[in-house]
Amino acid sequence: MALGNWIVSSCVPEVDESRLAGEAPADYVLRLAQAKAGVAVGDVADGTLVVAADTAVVDGDSVLGKPVDAADAVRMLQRLRGRVHQVYTGIAVMQAGTDRAQTDVCVTQVPMRNYSDAEIEAYVASGDPLDKAGAYGIQHSGFRPVETMTGCFASVMGMPLCHLLRLLDRIRAAAQPGLPERCQMHLSYTCPVSSAILRGEPVG
Repeated sequence: MALGNWIVSSCVPEVDESRLAGEAPADYVLRLAQAKAGVAVGDVADGTLVVAADTAVVDGDSVLGKPVDAADAVRMLQRLRGRVHQVYTGIAVMQAGTDRAQTDVCVTQVPMRNYSDAEIEAYVASGDPLDKAGAYGIQHSGFRPVETMTGCFASVMGMPLCHLLRLLDRIRAAAQPGLPERCQMHLSYTCPVSSAILRGEPVG
């Protein structure tokens, strides 16, 4: 696939995604992102940029994976309803054949609205939450699990693009101009933290 003057391809590296005992969420997603990038960078030509990410839905001390069935999805959504949880996204950027590598972690606060049991049942019946960590898709127009957001919407969907731009800048890799604006346009979201992230502030 062509992206401006870049040729982009994707792969799914095989890594063990088990969480280590006592591992903090930030350490967990960062370790997996680095592991994925490390596998992929061995399969590409020197000079190629590899970008890898891993995202986790975190509630307290628990990392919520994909529901095992519809009943599990209902339990997760009931657990998260009316409360704030976090989404952690770790990103690793490496350049094959060099020692150029950078990592970052975005932590986004996600305030769930107080949806009803009937809304949960209808959403789960749609099948949408069954392949999603935490049993929800923030972008789902019918369910709309989140009332308001003050953080990085793109991170909750899996790739915080402003954090990625920071990493590309650190390894001196040119990125296309206007990416934050296109991200917000695509998501129909006016991001209140984009400028702060690009300034290097620890926000998400």
